[in-house]
Amino acid sequence: MLPPLILASASPRRLGLLTAVGVTVHHVIPAEIDESRPPGLSPLAHVSRLAEAKAQRVAEAVGPQGWVLAADTIVHRGDVLYEKPSDAAEAVATLSALAGGWHSVSTAWALVPAGGLAGPARSGRSTTQVRFRGLEATAIAAYVATGEGLDKAGAYAIQGIGAALVEALDGDLSNVVGLPLGPVLEALRAAGVHP
Repeated sequence: MLPPLILASASPRRLGLLTAVGVTVHHVIPAEIDESRPPGLSPLAHVSRLAEAKAQRVAEAVGPQGWVLAADTIVHRGDVLYEKPSDAAEAVATLSALAGGWHSVSTAWALVPAGGLAGPARSGRSTTQVRFRGLEATAIAAYVATGEGLDKAGAYAIQGIGAALVEALDGDLSNVVGLPLGPVLEALRAAGVHP
């Protein structure tokens, strides 16, 4: 029997990606941690720190044996993070800043044993480059009005209407959605969670 998998994320996109490829998630337990970025920490170090902290928090809180998978996704250009917008005006500002150029989407993930289960923790990080079309103010306003990107890093969802904003992609699409399936599935197989 395979050990249970606990997803330390409230993201329906991550759960959907896993179930779409046949991974059984036994429990969804979102991790509550401070997600503010410490001064001087690079975006890549920050996203890795968040994923590992989320996995560890849930692993320490659960009783049954199993594996905890956590992930965090950021949208960034250089040292600037484009986080989940607080309102429509911030979403417009984010999309205006990203329009007509390239930005990076990085997802870090961590898989850790819980409940006294033996096994090494595994982690990784993937980055995909995304180029937006040149967007007019009316197109940005129309997209923001859909509400689709208001709860997403970078203020857009590439798996939805937001795909129309994208001109080019260099890297893994599943990473932009929220979980790089290739390396995560490899880690789950190594941990004995997924055949």
